[in-house]
Amino acid sequence: MSSSTVIAERAERLIEPAAAQMGLELVQVLFRREQDGWVLRVLVDRIDSQPGAGVTIQDCALLSREISDLLDVEDLVAQKYRLEVSSPGLDRPLCRPADFTRFAGKQVKLRTCGPIDGRRNFRGQLIGLEEDGTVVLDVDGVRHRLPRSDIEKANLVPEI
Repeated sequence: MSSSTVIAERAERLIEPAAAQMGLELVQVLFRREQDGWVLRVLVDRIDSQPGAGVTIQDCALLSREISDLLDVEDLVAQKYRLEVSSPGLDRPLCRPADFTRFAGKQVKLRTCGPIDGRRNFRGQLIGLEEDGTVVLDVDGVRHRLPRSDIEKANLVPEI
């Protein structure tokens, strides 16, 4: 496991309770080097959000101040970095097992770590998550069963 992954996981454990106290769900935490330097990117959504009732700029600013203090106290990141707190957007990533249940019936696109059924990229209707951790996806009437552990990236497809 890379050091950036370890930092992201440790940050997630610190941030999740603070986000929950604000009525926010922690969607994803990433720590990566980008062109302008290191970025700790935190994606949050409103818990049980209804359409049009998502995260506001004020939510992001307030959570940013809160977790900035937490991260400073814990001295989690040794190098200089930029903290970004934002909404996951319309193409929200599906990261946790509960996401694959919550968004059943929605259109998703996902990429697997290696070929499954002769392909790595899938786009279709999410059927859900089975008890054994298998994601079921309907692609043009064909059901694909994909082990969640083999999914590299999964996102909702924005509804137009």
